[in-house]
Amino acid sequence: MDLDLALVRAFVTTAGTLHFGRAAEELGTSQQALSKRIARLEELLGARLFERQGGVRLSAAGERFVPAAREALAAGERAVAAVTGAGAAVRIDTWGHLYAPMRTVAAVQASDPVRWEPGPGRDWPSVAQALLRGDTDLGFGRVHPLPDGREAGLTQRLVRLEPVDVVLGPSHPLAGADALRPADLRDGVLWSPAELSRLDFLRRFADEFRITRRHDGPNLGLDHLLQHIRADREGFTLFPADAPLPDHAGLRSIPLADPTPLYAWSLAWSDSCRHPLLDTLLRGFAETARARRWLEYSPQRDWLPDTDHAKLAPSQAIGGSPFLGRQQP
Repeated sequence: MDLDLALVRAFVTTAGTLHFGRAAEELGTSQQALSKRIARLEELLGARLFERQGGVRLSAAGERFVPAAREALAAGERAVAAVTGAGAAVRIDTWGHLYAPMRTVAAVQASDPVRWEPGPGRDWPSVAQALLRGDTDLGFGRVHPLPDGREAGLTQRLVRLEPVDVVLGPSHPLAGADALRPADLRDGVLWSPAELSRLDFLRRFADEFRITRRHDGPNLGLDHLLQHIRADREGFTLFPADAPLPDHAGLRSIPLADPTPLYAWSLAWSDSCRHPLLDTLLRGFAETARARRWLEYSPQRDWLPDTDHAKLAPSQAIGGSPFLGRQQP
């Protein structure tokens, strides 16, 4: 049997949305034409791929067909690229937007041009779900264990460890310091940019260094958060050292030491939906990390949440250098 990739693409898109109307819109066709393509594919395979009672869901045969269908589409893209020289675009969803994740992706893209299709993910759980559905190719942000364990179906690679600064208002008693220890913040008020239950790093930092006074709320943007920091003389927040703060903020960004907290940025992907350019992208991240010393870590000097420690050994092999010294932005 010769598979028509147009029919396979119709199936994969519908499997990703489980909605014929949205899938037809994504493919730029009518719902009627999409239904005919799915029916033709089912006829060729001799199996129903979708159950349509009480909504749309994959049949058992459809579940088995999804990973192979995605691989077939990826192989088709590689075949076209080999002849035309056109690379397949990479869909990448990022999260942790107040910390400007795209600046790290842009640093890699500048030295290894790839056609990116960036998308804003709400948070790590939503991006993990999109990766498992095949709605995006890569995720980039801070990866941490999820309550339902869904990240077990994904592969992740640590690509950057970024020192974290404390951000204080000008009237804070510690605003004149050149450097601070995390323990110095114990009597302050930690302001979070969103609900603390969704911010794994800040929650673990507060628990580790016994910061009991915490204030969180809905994510209303960076300016809203910094207004609170300016107004509260006991308030502070944490920010990756290289992430940009508004010029008009009027705040102090002070390095933390003894130990220095590190924010772990990772890539995540699904091997069942592996993008044909993935190996090239991983090499690009590894080379940039090596050149900019992004993956350096010393347990005597730095602090990472326990959940990040398991990521270090594989990344050391990819980064190609020991975790010693201090990274550069």
